[in-house]
Amino acid sequence: MTGSITSVPGILCGHFTDTRRPTGCTVVLTPEGAVAGVDVRGAAPGTRETELLSPLNAVEKVHAVLLAGGSAFGLDAAGGVMRWLEERGIGVQVGPARVPIVPAAILFDLFTGDPTIRPDAAAGYAACAAASTQTPAEGNVGAGAGAVVGKLFGIQRAMKGGIGTAALTVGGITVGAIVAVNAVGDVIDPATGRPIAGARSEDGRTLIHATHAILNGETPMLIEPASSTTLGVIATDAVLTKAEAGKLAQMAHDGLARTIDPVHTMTDGDTLFALATGASGQRRHLTVLGAVAARVTALAVLSAVRAAVGLAGLPAERDLPPYTPPPTR
Repeated sequence: MTGSITSVPGILCGHFTDTRRPTGCTVVLTPEGAVAGVDVRGAAPGTRETELLSPLNAVEKVHAVLLAGGSAFGLDAAGGVMRWLEERGIGVQVGPARVPIVPAAILFDLFTGDPTIRPDAAAGYAACAAASTQTPAEGNVGAGAGAVVGKLFGIQRAMKGGIGTAALTVGGITVGAIVAVNAVGDVIDPATGRPIAGARSEDGRTLIHATHAILNGETPMLIEPASSTTLGVIATDAVLTKAEAGKLAQMAHDGLARTIDPVHTMTDGDTLFALATGASGQRRHLTVLGAVAARVTALAVLSAVRAAVGLAGLPAERDLPPYTPPPTR
């Protein structure tokens, strides 16, 4: 039985979902501060405050991580997270000011509805106000509200993505993840190797397995640069250094590679953050933590699309029959 990212002591999570069109943002709060790392694998990222997460740089802990829709416009929502934290005296003391540290990353969700409606500072503030230790909602909420997957053969043949979460406790250490799945590729169930959401046939009724279609000679559409991206936060109560947190984020990308095909493409900005609250007071070998992180990341991806609900023209996983491989020639 898996938990959620809030199963990790010291972690709160909240969503803001815009009712005017499918978009929103998700915040992971660490009010006591958490050692953080990041690993960016996609070629089209949109990020804020990621450079300070390098082990070479001075700031040791962050106080929140924001995931937002709205493309680069959505980075504005981080200002609202900073304001919420500042009002509560949370941040790094720098001279006369206490400055909250809020890394952020965005995904492109402007295909659905009015693209001038994007998460802003008020949205980030609202996500913080909604944050708690309760299990976060999944599917069409927060940063996953406008997420779409399987865009290689055009948005008209894509499916609804979403946001999902999972956690596992191994040897007294908990590792959790929350992932907003907005990939250009298909979502694959590692247990079967078959897509459960992604590019559809021309009539829209069945999944085609995009990579297999490419290998059989079908040519994908020219996808707009930066039109996708899968974002996530991995959290643990283990004690980690900044360098170890960065490695944990790197290893967690294996979970994306197991469940998204193709992944880390030229049109994705795939970015994973890692947070270590240290609440357990225990250390574990990073190889062990990385293996668990990859597993919970994969579980969160699957949960995201299974919880999603279809929008007009964008069916969800639950709306289509299971993928059936074509006959062998």
